[in-house]
Amino acid sequence: MNGIEMKVEVVCYSGYKGDERPVRFRLGAQDYFVEELLDQWYGPQNIFFKVRANDGNVYILQRRSSVPEGEWSLESFRDMRRGG
Repeated sequence: MNGIEMKVEVVCYSGYKGDERPVRFRLGAQDYFVEELLDQWYGPQNIFFKVRANDGNVYILQRRSSVPEGEWSLESFRDMRRGG
């Protein structure tokens, strides 16, 4: 699935800055819980979060910071069960 943008619904932890980091996300009909935030970095108009979900796989979620609603997409997925 690398390189394919996929819409994703994300629930964030909101601290003093609001929408600080994802805690849960939905792809299709499946819900995933973020077990660990592995990395976070900023692009010119985006924020990226590399997370390990409760299925053991690694996901890179992108939030468009240039859009007030902060539209989310799935940027990358690695299936750790298959040696990803």
